[in-house]
Amino acid sequence: MTKTITSESVATVSLKDDPDTLARDLGNSFVDYGFAIVRDHGIPQDLIDEAHEKAAAFFALPEDVKKKYHIAGGGGARGYTPFGIETAKGAKAYDLKEFYHVGRDLPEGHRFRDHMADNVWPEEIASFETTFKKLYAEFDKAGERLLRAVARFLDIEEDYLVDAIRDGNSVMRMLHYPPIPAQPGEHIRAGAHGDINAITLLLGAEEAGLQLLTKEGEWLDVKPKEGELAINIGDMLDRLTNGYLPSTQHRVINPAPERASNARYSMPFFLHFRSDFMIEALPSCVPEGEEPKNPPITADDYLQQRLAEIKLK
Repeated sequence: MTKTITSESVATVSLKDDPDTLARDLGNSFVDYGFAIVRDHGIPQDLIDEAHEKAAAFFALPEDVKKKYHIAGGGGARGYTPFGIETAKGAKAYDLKEFYHVGRDLPEGHRFRDHMADNVWPEEIASFETTFKKLYAEFDKAGERLLRAVARFLDIEEDYLVDAIRDGNSVMRMLHYPPIPAQPGEHIRAGAHGDINAITLLLGAEEAGLQLLTKEGEWLDVKPKEGELAINIGDMLDRLTNGYLPSTQHRVINPAPERASNARYSMPFFLHFRSDFMIEALPSCVPEGEEPKNPPITADDYLQQRLAEIKLK
């Protein structure tokens, strides 16, 4: 039987907590689950509601209109990725989802311009660009506050991780899981996977379906209360901490038959290290006499490697 993670069983932290309490509770939840739930994150609810409305309006557009914003060969980094493309690492069946990506805007001549394409904005949805630029900035701000707490928990310089994500290749994804077909076969909404990035901030997990895999091999439901964020560690921070903060496998399962006709929407923000950041295990996370579990690699090299694995390149 699937257990349910709620505010009572996994740490729910508030960004209004004092710094030591926030660091301790957040860090311990990450060590145990790779996940935590966050309230008082500072992202305005009216902006969240506006973004959900505009995302739903985009996904309701005709297929030929949406595909105008698909960038062939772009690795899904910007614009629209159609239904039936992204596939979890090692899986054969594609995920039952479509999505739209918004990334960081960089000025001409910036040293990372070659790593980050320009955003594309659908002209059919009024104020789409304005809304999602605001939401991106709010996610960025909340992510910085969370990473300061993580650094405090790891007992490293509090600005270390904030510096590591400055001008990073962070991506905001608007996700649409359409109603489930009568015979989905082996396909589920999102196959079991670990995120590529440093940490993920997820809005919209209140709708049932998100599950994480515990260290004991059990799938647990993750269901924050309305207005709370689900936060999880990604592969980059896992590598940096030598597995101390684990990138937990998670998935989005298909709904019960009585809800199969309901679409599901969510908005994850994948917070990335800057492209030239060298991901190598922190000395304090490597036991004495042992070698790090993984060799050093730059954030961009690791990103490109992982995108190929999930069939976005």
